[in-house]
Amino acid sequence: MRIYVPATLDELDAVTHATDATRWTVAPRRAHAVTKDLEAALPDEDAEGLEYIAALNAADDSLALIAGRPDAPHQRVIITVEVPDAAIGLVSEASDDDEPVASEIQVTSTVEHVAIICVHVDEVEAAADIADVLAAADEESDAEATAEVGEESETALDEALQRVTDRDLLWYDWSELKDVPRA
Repeated sequence: MRIYVPATLDELDAVTHATDATRWTVAPRRAHAVTKDLEAALPDEDAEGLEYIAALNAADDSLALIAGRPDAPHQRVIITVEVPDAAIGLVSEASDDDEPVASEIQVTSTVEHVAIICVHVDEVEAAADIADVLAAADEESDAEATAEVGEESETALDEALQRVTDRDLLWYDWSELKDVPRA
């Protein structure tokens, strides 16, 4: 099954480069794929559209990973790989979102030395927008803690998120991973 793995840029440091492939070990984690639930939710989408939506959902999760690891480079990353269906399961825990994400799957076992098909990465300039998201989220969190969530802090977060999600991710073939620019 083709999956879209949300990641942080420093996770690419663990890939192994060879002349015929770039390989990576996928540990158990959440990822995204074209699932039956996604197909049912969007019956008019073609295969390419469904793959795009699954990848966008992975990009959102990559941003959440960055928020959880402030030392990680501020560029969203999606690593596209093919894994055996036996390594995929249903998401066992509810996500932080109120609504389940139809493309969300769980990698249930470690898949070693899987060939990377490609990666999608934010351009270097996106780092400033991601930093703005993190700062606005911190500000909103502080405001919630004091029960003073204002329209201003919500608006700042919404605007920063919009700037990030408006950005297209750049596509890199497996053979180009050494050349991915970093912020």
